[in-house]
Amino acid sequence: QVQLVESGGGLVQAGGSLRLSCAASGRTFSSYAMGWFRQAPGKEREFVAAINWSGGSTYYADSVKGRFTISRDNAKNTVYLQMNSLKPEDTAVYYCAADSSPRFPWVPVQGDFGSWGQGTQVTVSS
Repeated sequence: QVQLVESGGGLVQAGGSLRLSCAASGRTFSSYAMGWFRQAPGKEREFVAAINWSGGSTYYADSVKGRFTISRDNAKNTVYLQMNSLKPEDTAVYYCAADSSPRFPWVPVQGDFGSWGQGTQVTVSS
């Protein structure tokens, strides 16, 4: 399996920004589709954003569209999630995930992501 390690979480005030990073190792990162998911206490894990293998296509949940940006740097085996205009509702553990065998045309499906990071806590206060 692909090893994924998230970083960049923390405590931020509403309206602030945070940038999450996910470093991958063990397999060919450039062939993976990547995604970010989040889970708040007592709630089901939900989709946040995803990006295809080339970075040419991105997908966002309606709740974060216009505020979050997913990107990747294949040379660094890293995917990022830039989070702006953060709201208390964004508070959750954020998980990085990889789909190592994406089909074409690819769309993000949670069950297709076979590798997951340990998660990083994001807390937004107001």
